[in-house]
Amino acid sequence: MLMSERNVQRPYEELNKLLDEKMRSIKYKVAVVSGKGGVGKSFLTASMAVLAAQTGKKVGIVDADVHGPSIPKSLGISNPQITVGPNGIEPVTGPLNIKLISTQLFLPQDDLPLIWRGPLKGRLIAEFLSSVNWGVLDYLFIDLPPGTGDEALSIAQYVKGLTGALIVTIPTSLSKLVVKKAVRFCGELQIPIIGVVENMKEFICPSNNIAYPIFPGNAGKELAEELSINYLGSIPLDPRVSECMDVGVPFVLKYPDSPAAISLKKLASEVMELVEGSS
Repeated sequence: MLMSERNVQRPYEELNKLLDEKMRSIKYKVAVVSGKGGVGKSFLTASMAVLAAQTGKKVGIVDADVHGPSIPKSLGISNPQITVGPNGIEPVTGPLNIKLISTQLFLPQDDLPLIWRGPLKGRLIAEFLSSVNWGVLDYLFIDLPPGTGDEALSIAQYVKGLTGALIVTIPTSLSKLVVKKAVRFCGELQIPIIGVVENMKEFICPSNNIAYPIFPGNAGKELAEELSINYLGSIPLDPRVSECMDVGVPFVLKYPDSPAAISLKKLASEVMELVEGSS
């Protein structure tokens, strides 16, 4: 098995050299961050990747949620054959030629847990960045787990030239409190904030197009105003999102004219404009 403790013990000098080489070939590196679980980070990461790829960009995803990876299933990738070539581990290819690496791709069973301590997780993420044959990419999206611990710190440490973080919240005050910690985390580590997006803002009834609030509050807009960061808008809730993720079909491809997909397209367009305009 490729993912063993022995395989993530590369000397730091060699690791840093490889990281520099790999990251130089990737134009924009975007981390999707929240600090809070259950806000839809993985869904937004996969959707952003698909929408960027639709515009002709070369796109990759690092599923950095080591213990709860979900990107492969959401993109319809199952039972992949991980191979190693002369340029390193070959990433699995998903819809629209999106390149992906995830701990899930190395596990012999879908329900097998990865029981690892913190330092080893950090080195694993470093290997995902340095040992995978990413090639030349326009965008590398990094899906982070909740919290501001090992995985987030590893991304901040190892992603050379991290373009910025996309902050995800839901409208509640509790989410605002927890997500604010993630914003402060980015500030402490000098990670630029691209902006904040409010997911699951409302439910738009398909029969009458009336919007019904799901959660109380406007956490995303309030957070943006309090911390002087970009408010990138909101994404409505669509129950077909979970249906699509369960069967492995990107929601934005199956229901491109839905209010949620239209909001996601606007978000992706604005993020790419901000990112590319600042370079």
